[in-house]
Amino acid sequence: MSIEHNYNVSVNWTGGRVGAMNSEELETEVMVATPPQFPGGVDKIWSPEHLFTAAVNSCLMTTFLSIAENSKLSFEHFSSHASGKLEMVDGKYMMSEVTLHPVVTIADEAERAKAERVLNKAEANCLISNSVRSKIIFNPEINISSTKN
Repeated sequence: MSIEHNYNVSVNWTGGRVGAMNSEELETEVMVATPPQFPGGVDKIWSPEHLFTAAVNSCLMTTFLSIAENSKLSFEHFSSHASGKLEMVDGKYMMSEVTLHPVVTIADEAERAKAERVLNKAEANCLISNSVRSKIIFNPEINISSTKN
């Protein structure tokens, strides 16, 4: 059985190197701009490069949350930092890699192996990571909380 979902996004130029991005499906408008590393780029506004990196990182989180729930993994905290690398490859700019550093905090050392399995399964099943040509570098970390419930 084939499942298909569509996500609609519009962008409207507002002036200079800035535009407003929105979706009829969402409430929040996001300002986007050329990143400051390029001529005419704008500082302090989301760029396509930030959004690309954020898409990979947020997909890891949402995939982790789904798999953790299905696996009945009890965890106290999840966070993830991502770093996207833009470079010239074969005469064209591309996001060549995204490094993910998720951190999961669990209360009990006995849950470590399950947490590792869930993290690895989330990385392997992240639909955004599986949809891009960029190399995905995965550096997970699992911490044990200092207080037990």
